Amino acid sequence: MIDAETLSEGLAKALARAGMEAPDGLRRLTGGATMESWRFSSGAEDFVLRRAPSLEFMADRPFGHATEAAVIRAARAAGVTAPEVVVELAPEDGIGSGFVMRALPGTPNPKDIFAMEDPACLLRQVARDLARIHSLRPADLPEDVPVMDYREAIADLRAQFIEAGGDRPIIALGLKWMKDNCPEACEPVLNHGDYRMGNILAQDSQLTGVLDWELSHFGDPHEDLAFGCMAVWRFGRYDRPALGLGSLEDYFAAYEAESGRRVDRERFRYWLVHRTVWWAMGCLRCAKVWRDGSDRMLERVVISRRTSEQELDLLMLLEEDAPEAERRASADPDIEAPAPTGEATSGEIALAVSEWLATLKDKVEGHDRFQLAVARNALGMIARDDAIVPMLEDADLAQEILGGGVGLDEPGLLAELKTAALEKLAADVPKYPALEAAWAKWVGED
Repeated sequence: MIDAETLSEGLAKALARAGMEAPDGLRRLTGGATMESWRFSSGAEDFVLRRAPSLEFMADRPFGHATEAAVIRAARAAGVTAPEVVVELAPEDGIGSGFVMRALPGTPNPKDIFAMEDPACLLRQVARDLARIHSLRPADLPEDVPVMDYREAIADLRAQFIEAGGDRPIIALGLKWMKDNCPEACEPVLNHGDYRMGNILAQDSQLTGVLDWELSHFGDPHEDLAFGCMAVWRFGRYDRPALGLGSLEDYFAAYEAESGRRVDRERFRYWLVHRTVWWAMGCLRCAKVWRDGSDRMLERVVISRRTSEQELDLLMLLEEDAPEAERRASADPDIEAPAPTGEATSGEIALAVSEWLATLKDKVEGHDRFQLAVARNALGMIARDDAIVPMLEDADLAQEILGGGVGLDEPGLLAELKTAALEKLAADVPKYPALEAAWAKWVGED
């Protein structure tokens, strides 16, 4: 990990190439599931450095930061509220891979955005920007921006699943469903690839920026439309299926008006399932990159445990294809644990450490404060594991599902998976908003 002084010195070299002053007030921003973001001033203006945590971390990515910067510039030229890239890092700067952008106004905090007065107005602007992104074609961008082959994408996810143990039956159901329901390819358009709350800036119900273009690729426009509508990216607004801002009908209407392209509801559902499986595998992969040392940030191990969020969401998406009798079967979760006696359990020790960390909250700031919250979440997972001990892994069942020998028409399977999904998520992320909805639907209790 590069220290702040070394980072500042290398950044000064990059800024000098753009005729800019050395950075002042360099500070790490919170969040950032894959890349680091550092805010600073140069002269009288504010900028943001976006960089990889290590060069090794960039090794398996489809393209580098130079191409990402080119994508952002092309999107900005097409009228998208994308940031202005001012300079890319070079090897001689000695601080890795990344680029510098001019800072934009607004907040990326979903809670603050959802509290704004006119979410419907913001939703229309989001749809407008997405349509403008989709106006870009392969000839408009560098050749190394990939074009998605849908079947290859499914095969890659399946390979990742096997590498990660191949033992999660709900993910296996999703992979099998994707194979059986994969749509025919359409004319490829530029996909942002990560278009959702958290990567959108807003101020006073106005869209002010679209960030994090590292997953850009050419493919089906419905993929971008669906990704931001996943339950995980609605941050508690389970009642607003379109990015947590409004209805799907209003979202689709605004997109159709701007793009001149009709939204196909079946293709939209396919990509909702596909990207839910994709993010489930992304969560699992976080444990791998932590273990192999390419990124030892605390967030990685905690995000890996968020796989259960996607498994629950995925099962809620897929269950409508099950026979009615199987859909009616209730789950029977058991998350009551006997009160501990004797010496302190591992869970109680974890809870005690978490409570102590809470006393430090007002003594730290910036990224350290964020890391403290992540650490407390991790300790909470340990404490709940100690009490509940949920199970959602079954390699034999998962392989049967992948091979087509078992499906949602298997008597009792759906109810069994509902139960396991509820128990696992209750241990991992009990405050996940979809858990309450699933509990009411599958158990019949609030």
